[in-house]
Amino acid sequence: MNKLDQLKKRSLVVADTGDIEAIRRYQPEDATTNPSLLYKAAQLPQYEQHLKDSLAWAEQKGGGGISLASMKLAVAIGHEILQIVPGVVSTEVDARLSFDTAASIDYARQLIALYEQAGIGRERVLIKLASTWEGISAASVLEHEGIHCNLTLLFSESQAIACAEAGVTLISPFVGRILDWYKASTGRDDYTANDDPGVLSVTSIYEYYKSREYPTIVMGASFRNTGEIEALAGCDKLTISPQLLQELQDDTGTLADGLSSDIASQERPASTMQEPEFRYQLNADAMATEKLAEGIRNFVADQLKLEALLQQSR
Repeated sequence: MNKLDQLKKRSLVVADTGDIEAIRRYQPEDATTNPSLLYKAAQLPQYEQHLKDSLAWAEQKGGGGISLASMKLAVAIGHEILQIVPGVVSTEVDARLSFDTAASIDYARQLIALYEQAGIGRERVLIKLASTWEGISAASVLEHEGIHCNLTLLFSESQAIACAEAGVTLISPFVGRILDWYKASTGRDDYTANDDPGVLSVTSIYEYYKSREYPTIVMGASFRNTGEIEALAGCDKLTISPQLLQELQDDTGTLADGLSSDIASQERPASTMQEPEFRYQLNADAMATEKLAEGIRNFVADQLKLEALLQQSR
């Protein structure tokens, strides 16, 4: 049995791609998308008609223009993915709204409405929002409406605690981007799975949630190598790029032990993560502050590239 098959017995495997052929190949349970992945997917020949259809739909609606077309395209690609995966797909709110709670809520509702018009129930969609205070606040409102959320760009325990207290369905703590920051800041390039800062961060969050019986799902994300994935085997979900899925599939060795299921129960604390404390703790964590800001900037840049691609398709 290859390592990918072994991993599927311990964690729910999610494809971190919008590439339909890759999703068919690795047969994940779920799939995640973001502006960067959608931009890559939109350049594939099989999505050319979706670009044209999304533009035509936006023009018929009037107003919204390219931004509205990109929303329709995201749903069209998500719809395609859901014809293959048995679980859910994650679709992201425009990263330019990361600090606007009301606008994020409105955007999420529009995404869900488009999915439902396409015959996809909201139970099969996770709305992705950046783990800013405003994103978490938006998720709290959406969850009460039965719109399930995936809080992304999560780099710290303060973000994770706020998400759990807000009743978020799922969080995506990033592994590789944390490692990137520590490599750059320390000049060290010999981290192993045992001392990888990203692996340690996700392990700590996972143990915090499980010991206090928070129902929020932990989905490790942003992996740089298969060693990180193996170290987190047993995590609720793991979202993995096609390249690393292939490496796991090609490896017939024995999967590493991964996370321990032997976690002592602790009393869940009263909800205490208010906005001032959240902002203070996040600000005190240079890595989390820098990577959150960088991640939002990068997603905005790729959103603009996607919109430019749509513009060229007119």
